[in-house]
Amino acid sequence: MALIYIVEDDKNIREIESFALKNSGYSVVDFEYARDFYRQVAEKVPDCILLDIMLPDEDGLEVVRKLRSIPDTKKVPIIMVTAKTTEIDKVKGLDMGADDYITKPFGVMELISRVKALLRRSMNMEDEKFLSAGEIFLDDEKHMVYVQDEPCELTFKEYELLKLLIQNRGIVMSRDIIMERIWGINFEGESRTLDVHIKTLRQKLRNAGTLIKTVRNVGYIIE
Repeated sequence: MALIYIVEDDKNIREIESFALKNSGYSVVDFEYARDFYRQVAEKVPDCILLDIMLPDEDGLEVVRKLRSIPDTKKVPIIMVTAKTTEIDKVKGLDMGADDYITKPFGVMELISRVKALLRRSMNMEDEKFLSAGEIFLDDEKHMVYVQDEPCELTFKEYELLKLLIQNRGIVMSRDIIMERIWGINFEGESRTLDVHIKTLRQKLRNAGTLIKTVRNVGYIIE
């Protein structure tokens, strides 16, 4: 039984989420404040986190940043649940390391389907610790990327995007598949979000960035 933590200051929404997830067979613990959530995470790491951005004691984006900086929680699936609807808010959260985004008001069935999909994806992730392509070396254990033995600083999403492409090197990854794997199902951001990430990733990889090829009208590939 998967353990899910809900961090939400709105009592009604928190109760709806908790009731729906428990009825779907999940074990649920909910929190109103980030500080209480942190204490519980220190005792037991969950399988998935539903996180509201607008918390009374801490910004949800900062919570995501902290979770991704801690080895025990850096890979825990996170779904942001918030009333914010602008693309920039979505991109900020996803770049910080959130895996999916659901906007209030939302349907219970949508919530459950997203949680199931995210848990399924996380359980099917490959356990390879080291990946490489040309002059690019990816140490997944330390969450580091090196180009010609020099460290390459990437955002969380840039890292996950590069990892996905290397894991599937030689295979053309369609735009839809990339969006689903990296940004979560039904991501509503404009397609330019992916293009911008590919562009900045190529720049940061310097000469090795040419390994990422564009397949017109399809997607991208690392050869």
